[in-house]
Amino acid sequence: MVVVLGFFAFRILPGDPTRSMTRGRIMSPEQLETLKRQFGLDEPLHTQFWIYLKNLPRLDFGESYVYRRPVSDLIAEHLGATLLLTGVSAAIAIALGLWIGQRAAWRRGSWFDRLNTGSALVLWSVPTFWLGLILLLVFGGMLHWLPTGGLKTAGTTATGIPLVWDVIRHMIMPVVTLVAVTYAQYLLVMRASLLEEMHADYLTTARAKGLREDLVRRRHAVPNALLPTVTLVFLHLGGLIAGAVTVEAIFSWPGLGYLTYAALSGPDLPLLQGTFVVFSSIVILMNLAADLLYRFLDPRVRAA
Repeated sequence: MVVVLGFFAFRILPGDPTRSMTRGRIMSPEQLETLKRQFGLDEPLHTQFWIYLKNLPRLDFGESYVYRRPVSDLIAEHLGATLLLTGVSAAIAIALGLWIGQRAAWRRGSWFDRLNTGSALVLWSVPTFWLGLILLLVFGGMLHWLPTGGLKTAGTTATGIPLVWDVIRHMIMPVVTLVAVTYAQYLLVMRASLLEEMHADYLTTARAKGLREDLVRRRHAVPNALLPTVTLVFLHLGGLIAGAVTVEAIFSWPGLGYLTYAALSGPDLPLLQGTFVVFSSIVILMNLAADLLYRFLDPRVRAA
């Protein structure tokens, strides 16, 4: 279904790829037909689909109309930047959400619980592009504290620690944007899961044995409350990578999201198909990883 949808969905996008490639230049109808023939756009749709299917097992997505390079090379070139951005964002969002969530549940009704739960709900409701633009305007445009785009400063020859620091400064705003709109779901699920465990019999037994409340929470309540949260984490990791399109476009981050955004203006059909398959594959693999990991985390699943 991913392969079929990835091929036909982009064919209904408005715009003629050949006219987009020749925008600003006077082209005769004969020249446009030659260009269509060069990229195989003159073939019937079912023939194009068959060629696409034959090349897919070899990860051959064709040649980009805009970049005039193999799509697989472009994806390999930009995948690292996306994994860097989303990996750091996911690690921070997961750690922050789980830590605050379990403490908010253990202090249910306190100012800490109300403040963090309310803040998380507000940030979760904020559109990603809007928050990114606000950060870009304030910290990049008005205060000039942070770079406004890219992975590193253009033309830099820095290496070692200066280069790492340059990359970190460029990552701050996109990472904050992704973390702010994603950590809330981990916080809320962790909080709800822990609240269900707080009055379980095994916790009462642990307290009766003389364990401190902190140990009861860390050693007994939190591990059991983590099960549904771990599932959510893996299910959303793939979506986080695929959802980085907006953030990468706003901050000109040279990853797959920005590549997809640029391909939409064509439309660059081979590039769109390639990134769509990669994003979808990552989501499917994360779902599979969640199912496999759940079996090791929950003995009841193994027993069943």
